[in-house]
Amino acid sequence: MKRSLSLAAIAAAGLLTLTACNSSGSGEEGGYVTAGKLTMCSDIPYEPFEYVEDGENVGFDIDLATAVATDLDLELEVITTPFEAIQSGTALESGQCDFVFSGMAITPERATKMDFSKPYLKDNLALMATKSSGISSIDELEGVEVGVQQATTGEAYAEEAGTVPVQFEDVGLLNQAIGSGQVDAAIANVSTIYSSTQANDELQLVEDFETGEVLGAAVKLGNTELMDSIESTMSGLRESGEYDSLVDEWFGDVADAARISDEEIEAFSLEG
Repeated sequence: MKRSLSLAAIAAAGLLTLTACNSSGSGEEGGYVTAGKLTMCSDIPYEPFEYVEDGENVGFDIDLATAVATDLDLELEVITTPFEAIQSGTALESGQCDFVFSGMAITPERATKMDFSKPYLKDNLALMATKSSGISSIDELEGVEVGVQQATTGEAYAEEAGTVPVQFEDVGLLNQAIGSGQVDAAIANVSTIYSSTQANDELQLVEDFETGEVLGAAVKLGNTELMDSIESTMSGLRESGEYDSLVDEWFGDVADAARISDEEIEAFSLEG
């Protein structure tokens, strides 16, 4: 799924790295970016994975990350981070955060820049359009502008389908654009499109595409200690049934399509 860092952001990242090294050491040594806290980078808003409601960070990824922090007896701290910095590995490598939960698809390219957990959700891509547009298939959109979130698998798919991708930094801006008529259609993950159509009755899910996309949490390359903790928490959530309850809560009508089974997890590989 899913963006470039300004000079100010890069400078801030460098400062955070120095702070982390002076206070709590590197993740590879069992330390954390901020002592006593588990710091997560996430691209907010990206409903229903992470967004702000009544001043609080909420969503499926937030619930999963909170469970990891609780098991480690640490306080979860969430840093809103541009997706480009997340998916490129820059946020982890520079020490902005300890780990990532951000509705991020596991891809071979990304796996060279960070270590991924086992998949925790299926999330195929889909086409959303305004009901008034009359759009019924992606086949009608060759050469037509289609909204996408930049640096995502949705953007890549839109290019491959022959559309003209119009980039937006986050899903909030993408939803604003399609709601205001700036674009009539958008390609994104089916989970976020479901959320968008629930919030705006003028939008509809036109069709979904079997892209085989799965999502994973990520840590800096080599941080096996934290990854082991993430996997332990996720296994516990699945065994207790809480994982299923959270999928039902956050994904509604598309919960069964999003849920990933133990068998699918074990069968997953980047080579297909």
